[in-house]
Amino acid sequence: MWPWTHLAFGYLLVSLLWRLRSHRVDGAVAVAAALGTQFPDLVDKPLAWGLGVLPAGRSLAHSLVTAVTVSAVVLAVGARGDRHDLALAFVVGYGSHLAGDIIPKLPIDDFDSLTFLLWPLLPLPEYEGAEPVVANVSEVLAAPTASLLSSPGRLALVALVVAVWWADGFPGVAGVGRYLAGDAKVGPD
Repeated sequence: MWPWTHLAFGYLLVSLLWRLRSHRVDGAVAVAAALGTQFPDLVDKPLAWGLGVLPAGRSLAHSLVTAVTVSAVVLAVGARGDRHDLALAFVVGYGSHLAGDIIPKLPIDDFDSLTFLLWPLLPLPEYEGAEPVVANVSEVLAAPTASLLSSPGRLALVALVVAVWWADGFPGVAGVGRYLAGDAKVGPD
C-alpha cells in the first residue's frame, strides 16, 4: 500500500470505531490516527533505506513483536495522561497499517512474504528491488496520484473516504491550518 492508502484505510477504521462508540472524530484523534497509519514506515524505511541499520523497509516496526509492545506502551501512557482516545486512535492506525500490508497477500496465498510479522523470530522474506533510499523514494514520488482514480473501485474508495471525512467535519484541517499560520496553540478542531 502507498502512504495515502494506509491513511485512508486507517481513517475509515477509526471513524467507524468512533461511530460505534457514539463519539465524533476530532482533529487530535484524526492526527493521532494518521500518525499511527504511517508509523511503521516512518521507522523502518529510513532506518533500512537511509541508514542501513535495519535489514529491510518492513522489519522492526512492521513486526507484531514491536507492534504489540509499542501499542501497550502507547495505551498505558494514554491512560495515565487521560488521553485514551488519542492512544487508541494511534493504535488502530498502527494496526490498520499492518493489516493493509497483509490483506493483499491473502487472496494469492502469499504467506511466505508475511514473515516480517514475526521478525526477528522468523527471517525476513526476500524483497525484490531493495535499492538505496533514492531509488525507493523516487518510486514513491513517481507513482502518479492520478492512479488513485484509475479504476472505478479506486474512485469509489476515494469518494467513500472523502464522504466519511466530510461527514466527520473534516477533522484535523483547522488544526493544521492554525499550525501553518504560525499559531503555537494547535488544539482540537
